[in-house]
Amino acid sequence: MGVVTISASYGAGGPEVGPAVAERLGLVFHDRAIPAQVAGRLGVSQDDAEANDERVVRGLWRLVASLGAMPDPVGGVLPTTDQPDERAYREHTERVLREIADGAGGVVLGRGGAMVLRDRPDALHVRLDGPREARLRAAVRRYGRPMDELRRELEANDTTRETYVRHFYRADPAAARHYHLVVDGTALPLETVVDLVVAAARARGIGTA
Repeated sequence: MGVVTISASYGAGGPEVGPAVAERLGLVFHDRAIPAQVAGRLGVSQDDAEANDERVVRGLWRLVASLGAMPDPVGGVLPTTDQPDERAYREHTERVLREIADGAGGVVLGRGGAMVLRDRPDALHVRLDGPREARLRAAVRRYGRPMDELRRELEANDTTRETYVRHFYRADPAAARHYHLVVDGTALPLETVVDLVVAAARARGIGTA
């Protein structure tokens, strides 16, 4: 089956392109399911895991320590220590990504997937980006919300996603060398972006027949 990882800056079309690519390839789109699985393994609520998703938030680990061990939904129990740290979140997220790639495959948005699965021959790594102001205008068109509000979201989102990859993988998530395909998601219709990603995935043997 194979796996497609999509790294997308805010407004470049990641939340729209990811599910569409998955549907075209006959694969599962993995997004909210990842923090849900990580939450079970860490013994915290899904809300807490999602709050930490792609953010370096040390406060979560104090909560992990206070809750003790809880069952892993795929087997086993995660013991907590007196000094849990952010590495636990990264390690369990990486484990989930590898299980997806080793299993039925899928399309993964974010989570540093291109870094975690970089050596797999059955993976396609995609970066969706674009000039900041163009991404902001695209977000306004798609979501119909005030520009000032979306500008704050864009700045916060870009910062936290870049921080996550730089902190854990010492890499620039925007660097083209990490990807097989880099597309300006603001310069083309999203339907065309989906076509490009699907064509590249099929060229690498990814997807159902």
